[in-house]
Amino acid sequence: MNPNIFREYDIRGRVPEDLNNDTVHKLGLAIGTYFYKNGVSRVALGMDCRESSPPFKEILCQALNGSGIDVIDVGMIPTPVLYFTLFHLNLDGGLQITASHNPPEYNGLKVCLGKTTIYGDEIKEIYRIGEKGVFHQGNGKTENMDIKGAYIDTIAENIKPGPNRIKVIVDAGNGVGGLVGPDIYSRMGMEVQRLFCEPDGRFPNHHPDPTVPENLEELIKRLKSGEGDIGIAFDGDADRLGVIDGDGNIIYGDQLMVIFSREVLEKTPGATIIGEVKCSQVLFDDIEKHGGRALMWKVGHSLIKNKMKEEKALLAGEMSGHIFFADRYYGYDDAIYAGARLLEILSYKGTDIRELISDLPQMVNTPEIRLECPDEIKFDVVKKIAEEFKKEYRVIDIDGVRVIFDDGWGLLRPSNTQPVLVLRFEARSKERLEEIQSMFMDKLNNMLSKYSR
Repeated sequence: MNPNIFREYDIRGRVPEDLNNDTVHKLGLAIGTYFYKNGVSRVALGMDCRESSPPFKEILCQALNGSGIDVIDVGMIPTPVLYFTLFHLNLDGGLQITASHNPPEYNGLKVCLGKTTIYGDEIKEIYRIGEKGVFHQGNGKTENMDIKGAYIDTIAENIKPGPNRIKVIVDAGNGVGGLVGPDIYSRMGMEVQRLFCEPDGRFPNHHPDPTVPENLEELIKRLKSGEGDIGIAFDGDADRLGVIDGDGNIIYGDQLMVIFSREVLEKTPGATIIGEVKCSQVLFDDIEKHGGRALMWKVGHSLIKNKMKEEKALLAGEMSGHIFFADRYYGYDDAIYAGARLLEILSYKGTDIRELISDLPQMVNTPEIRLECPDEIKFDVVKKIAEEFKKEYRVIDIDGVRVIFDDGWGLLRPSNTQPVLVLRFEARSKERLEEIQSMFMDKLNNMLSKYSR
């Protein structure tokens, strides 16, 4: 097996170069053995709508059964529904076949042990089991179960809408979020318009990644023409959320977190709320201003879920649109549920989402900037630049280097999943933003030139 498919948070690669019938069968045996070693004998198995997912699901069922693992096949579902299944059926293991927002030629696996996804060395352990080739043998069985109805009922009962009926356009990007999201919002009493909600693993209309503005063009066009009050977009497996206001403007992940955190803190003063290192300082300041405990943490859905448990946090979020509610919910990232919570807030506060954040300080910031950098040097580069900045400035180094200035900040971190360095900048003025960015880029270019000599 190609070791590069074993990433920080999941297993993911191209079909058929990295993932084919043989490698998926071997993966199934390795994962089944991993489950057995961890005392798990019964797991849920779901899949997204990619064309390679159904055959891979059949192969995984056979391999898991051959490893002595009983499988509950929950069919084609969003990843959050797989997570829901673990709680609903009180299972200690699960697998979702998905490559999330990647192009159609990719696929992968998210692996759950207990009630949460594994990451880091636990994923590497599956690789080590596979390479060793000694697998547990047994005679597990497979049963089929439709869990979508229970998921829809649970969220519909959890959400208590107010008097305003919101017109929402849901863009599922032809991923699996369209199977349940629009039905939940309709059941809440909202006026729902469906856009690309038919699952199609070729993703014929646009790439299923709501963090990229080009993928939201049709949704933005419809909102600008007055067809809706708000747009909600899902990524391919519906664990990440994109939101567009009624004028066609993107509401970013940290802005959504301001809205959600204020609502949580209104009911639970003093609650701990987590944002990752790429989030605006405005978010952390606003949490503190409204009586919460703001905590900055590492990027990565698995890492944040783990930190939420440690800190007993009620809410967490990432710029990428992963939103985690432990307030009234299970604490995993669920774009469909986050969309329902947003519609619930709007049904009480009014149809204009911008009004909810109109009092925030106006900052100038960059989108995420990604620069190619070889895996073998990227961590060392960031470490050395952190050492340089620490001589003069306040530095947060929990995940890369975030340098704090009186009027802004700059971030440099190594990607956990790609040979890439990630940068983001924020300041009170465009001129200051450019100064901070230039300072970082000068240090980075000087450092990289040393490696190229």
